[in-house]
Amino acid sequence: MLRARITAEMKEAMKAREQQKLSTIRMIQAALKDKDIEARGLGKGETSDEDILALLQKMIKQRQEAAGVYEQGGRPELAETERAEAQIIQTFLPRQLDEAETKAAIADAIAETGAAGPKDMGKVIAALKGKYTGRMDFGRASGLVKDALAGK
Repeated sequence: MLRARITAEMKEAMKAREQQKLSTIRMIQAALKDKDIEARGLGKGETSDEDILALLQKMIKQRQEAAGVYEQGGRPELAETERAEAQIIQTFLPRQLDEAETKAAIADAIAETGAAGPKDMGKVIAALKGKYTGRMDFGRASGLVKDALAGK
């Protein structure tokens, strides 16, 4: 379903002559094709929607990091291009969980896995990734999980 949406958005960008959006979507499709080739090499089928969501999140993170590097290097125009690409990629992700929803999901995952302390953090993160891929920032969530398991 997500793959079809990406293709449809590309066609719309072509018709509307939105060059920035078109080039970003083409970049997404190239990364997706690479992921498909990698999956075939491992004997798997076509890349799943969950894997596509993870790929999109990775691409957003890359763009945000690059924008920071460009800002530090005194290249604000390149930083703005990276941020614009991240915004376009973000449109393909489902709505992100807010702080309260993230904390509730973490509490549910802790109860579900029976996690008792920091040594069980991997189990909790794995449970969260299984349910919330594409909807949760796991970099931020890992800190919250750590605090929850430490009793803070």
